[in-house]
Amino acid sequence: MRLGTFEWMKSVNRSIIINKIRTDAPISRAQIAKETKITPPTVSSNVKELIALGIVEETDYGTSSGGRKPKMLMLTENKYFVIGVDAGSQKIQASLSNLKGEILNRYHCSLEGVHTNELFIEALMTSIDTISSFLKPSQDILGIGIAMHGVVDPLKGEATFAPNLGLTNIPIKEMLYEHFQVPIYVENDARAMAMGEAWFDTTNVPQSLVTLNIGRGVGAGIIVDGKLFYGKDYLAGEIGHMTINMNGDICDCGNRGCLQTLTSGKTIASKAKERIPSTHFERFNDQITGDTVFQLACQGNEEAIKIFHEIGHAIGIGLINLIHMFNPERIVLGGGVMDASQYILPIVKQIIQEKGLTGKAKNSHVEISRWGHDATLKGAIAIVLSHVFDDVAEDELSNE
Repeated sequence: MRLGTFEWMKSVNRSIIINKIRTDAPISRAQIAKETKITPPTVSSNVKELIALGIVEETDYGTSSGGRKPKMLMLTENKYFVIGVDAGSQKIQASLSNLKGEILNRYHCSLEGVHTNELFIEALMTSIDTISSFLKPSQDILGIGIAMHGVVDPLKGEATFAPNLGLTNIPIKEMLYEHFQVPIYVENDARAMAMGEAWFDTTNVPQSLVTLNIGRGVGAGIIVDGKLFYGKDYLAGEIGHMTINMNGDICDCGNRGCLQTLTSGKTIASKAKERIPSTHFERFNDQITGDTVFQLACQGNEEAIKIFHEIGHAIGIGLINLIHMFNPERIVLGGGVMDASQYILPIVKQIIQEKGLTGKAKNSHVEISRWGHDATLKGAIAIVLSHVFDDVAEDELSNE
C-alpha cells in the first residue's frame, strides 16, 4: 500500500478548507471563502492542490445568483481510503471506508483459540490484508485505525491490558506499521466510539459527550471541550469498574459490585439461568445468552423484561454518577446489550429523572448510538480521519 504525502495539511487554512468541504459538501469556493473568512485567492489555491492530489473533486454546477454558475466541491470517493478495525474480545471486524467514512467492504474473523500476542497480531494482519484486497492498484490507504477493548496507550499504540483475551502489552502499532508501512492509530474501543459519534455529527458537534459501550464489559469514552479525555495513565472511562454495590458480586477485576457485574451480557444470561425455566430456551437450542433473553422479552416473557429493567436501573445509577461528575451535553449508549434499548432506555431515563441534582441534570440527553453495531467500527475510522483532516489532533493527544 502506498501513502501520498500530506505534510501540506499542517497549514491551518488548508485544514479549515478541507474540513469545510468534508462537512458541507457540495460547496462552492465562494461559499467556503464567505463562511470561513479565508480570502478567495487562498481558497482557490488550496482547492487547486486538493484537486491535484485527488482529495477533492468538482461536481455539477451549483445555482447562481447572477453570473456564471459555480462549480461545487466534494471529497473524492475513489482514490483514498481508510481501514477501520474493531478488535473485540471474541472477534475482529475490519472495514474499508472512503473519506466520508462510509463503510464499503467488511471482513470478520473469530478470535477463538487466540491466546498469545503473536496469534492476536497475526489475526489482525490477516483481517487487514483481506480487506485491503478490495482495493485497486491506483487506490491508496491513508491509515489504519484499531479500536481495541481494554486498556490502551494510544501514544505507544499498545494494548496494555486486554482482559477478555488475557493478554498484556500487545505492540499493535509497532507490528502493524512494520508490515503495512502506513500510519497506524490504536485507541480504546469506547473512546473510539465517542470519537465516531462526535466526528460524524456534522450538524451539532458536541463539546462534551459521554459514550457507553455495553456488551461483554462496559467502557466509556469521554469528550471534554471537544477533546478526548484520557486521564494520566489512559484509564479514564473505565466506568465498568465503578463500584455500584460494595457488597455485590465479584468482578473479573477482583473488586466487588462493579457496574459491569450488573449490566453486562454475561449478567443478563446469569440472571436468566436463575429465574427463567430452561424449557423456555429449548427453541434456542438451549442457548442462554443476552440475545436469547432479549428474544424472550420481545415475545412477552415478563421475567426477561424484568431482567432488562434491572439492567436499565443499574445503567441509570452509573450514568447519574457521570452526569454529576462531567455534566455532558449528550450521552450515547451502544454495544450489544443496547439491542434491548426498548426495555432499558425508559428505565435509564426514569432513574436520571429521579436522582438528578437539578432540573437540567434530570433532563440530561441520553440516546442510542445511530450506528448500531457499527459504532466502534465508525470510531476506528474516525480516529484515522481526524488525524488526516485535523492537523492539530496529534499534538492535542500528546498534551493530555
